[in-house]
Amino acid sequence: MPDLPIPILDHAAINLRDDLDRGEAVYRRLGFTLTPRGYHTLGSMNHLAVFGTDYLELIGAPATSTGRLEILASPAGLNGLVFGTDDSSSVYATLLAAGLPVGPPVQFARPVTLHGSTRDAIFRTVRLLPGAVTAGRLYFCHHSTRELVWRDEWRHHPNGVLGIARAVIAARDPSVLATLFGRMFGPEMVVGGADGCSLLLGLARFDVTTAAALRAAYGTAAPEDDGRTEFMALLSLRTCALDRAEAALIAGGIAMRREPNRIVVPASEACGVTLEFVGP
Repeated sequence: MPDLPIPILDHAAINLRDDLDRGEAVYRRLGFTLTPRGYHTLGSMNHLAVFGTDYLELIGAPATSTGRLEILASPAGLNGLVFGTDDSSSVYATLLAAGLPVGPPVQFARPVTLHGSTRDAIFRTVRLLPGAVTAGRLYFCHHSTRELVWRDEWRHHPNGVLGIARAVIAARDPSVLATLFGRMFGPEMVVGGADGCSLLLGLARFDVTTAAALRAAYGTAAPEDDGRTEFMALLSLRTCALDRAEAALIAGGIAMRREPNRIVVPASEACGVTLEFVGP
């Protein structure tokens, strides 16, 4: 069997359902530079906060949309953690051969206008089948036109964010996702911990922990579970300077908690996901 894929972070997606206008306004107040609104051929809409090698996606769909029902049917908040690949066909074949519940690559596009000219940004995604993960959407994204996404004019943010350091998933039984990640990428990519496990992704990681441990670490800043046994809860964002992030949040009127080594923004202030700003 071919080698399993190497886990690489591509982006994290925050679901705004049919209220992308509100999410756009909130994330500008949080100090992010956002790309112009994009319209996918699948029926969804988005804005990106582009960083060095990854990005944050705000995604939504019109209330009348029939093309992206999984967006409208899912709770608002962090709902997608996305791996990068340059060979979606190979990823699909390898994961299928390993017995994982994965669907074939799906290609779609969104127009991008630059300097008066419009081109299509083209993507192919390989997704775990619905129901395979109850915490949210886990999938791979293959960019055919990276030059239309990672552009320097979109990488400069008032809050100084340079990239995603980690994402946190709360789960009643973290060993379930630990086993899945081990099957997807190999057990050597999964590190155990006192309250769960971590999937290593280069300079970033996905932490899986219990809801109790999440609440102990972040208190009322953590999202409510709303009866869910698994949910994507937190993004830790690396900024060039905490003082810069704090100034941007104050300017945006965002409630936060400043600590010596981090700034915590409650989920209630960030459309359902806790944001943690950390230094370089």
